[in-house]
Amino acid sequence: MITLRRGEALRKNRRHWAIVVAAFAVGSSLLSAQTMGTKDVRVTAVEGESWLKHLHRSLNDTSMGKTWELGPPPVAPGEDTPRWRLELSSGYATQSVVLHGSDLYRLNCQGCHGSAGNGAPPEINSVINPVRATSVAVVLERTKKTGQEMSRANATELARQAKVLLLQRLHKGGEAMPPFPQLDRAETESVIAYVKQLSGVSEAGQAPRPLEEPVTRVGELLVKGTCHVCHDAAATGLGYRVDDGMPPALSLFTERRTPAQLIRKVREGLAEPSLSARHGRMPLFDYLTPEEVTAAYMYLLTEPPGRVPASPVGPPAASPGGGGRPKP
Repeated sequence: MITLRRGEALRKNRRHWAIVVAAFAVGSSLLSAQTMGTKDVRVTAVEGESWLKHLHRSLNDTSMGKTWELGPPPVAPGEDTPRWRLELSSGYATQSVVLHGSDLYRLNCQGCHGSAGNGAPPEINSVINPVRATSVAVVLERTKKTGQEMSRANATELARQAKVLLLQRLHKGGEAMPPFPQLDRAETESVIAYVKQLSGVSEAGQAPRPLEEPVTRVGELLVKGTCHVCHDAAATGLGYRVDDGMPPALSLFTERRTPAQLIRKVREGLAEPSLSARHGRMPLFDYLTPEEVTAAYMYLLTEPPGRVPASPVGPPAASPGGGGRPKP
């Protein structure tokens, strides 16, 4: 594989960024935004194989990373490609981006668990019950319905244990669920607070404050939390060859597409006969904003994906056979 160094990648994509900056209609450059975030975070490159490859799971045999909304089919010979216009908000190329728990959920969780958190049983479990188990009120209510009595102290301890297990699952992963070690404490608390809202769990206390993140941090969370489920970090083999039947590597995104093309591919679909024939039609992630996809492009450009072949940190891969599909 030909790996572009950071300086070479920036020079190669300078004209692409000119398009983006013009669309933003601001004087500042997106590349300078990465150093102006108000939150002190360390952005690192994405590495290793995709989570599906780690599980030895076929893209066609999983609900992971799928929204069940597909882009347009390839255009027939002689037909015109549907018109499309890039639209970006002018306020995105600023010092930082404000993220709420709902935003962190979209960037990291929605691709597998859906907008309501219900998952895709039996492969992908719902996040609702594990989160409800962290509520003292829910624990007391459940035991009461079974005709049992439990003290608040015991219910508090059970809820505490459930929260510990939930945090372990989130950061270390499960048998089939990928780990999310990239989430820091504030981000974790924010996304859990949002899932509690989805679960109908109301608790006393101050809600987590919105977080101000650098633009590249937003891109990192999206790439590691959603894109890396299906896409390897770096291409294998010689040159830019992509294994048939597998999604292209993240390292190819900035080499093969402009920011506008990537936004269109992710949110609305981009009819490309040659790629569609080999890789199928990519699910649409229309719940991502154009600015968030642009942040992913910027992150991949400034932090080129590594060639490290190691699997993501987490449990060993499940055997292809042997008693059914493990549950995330």
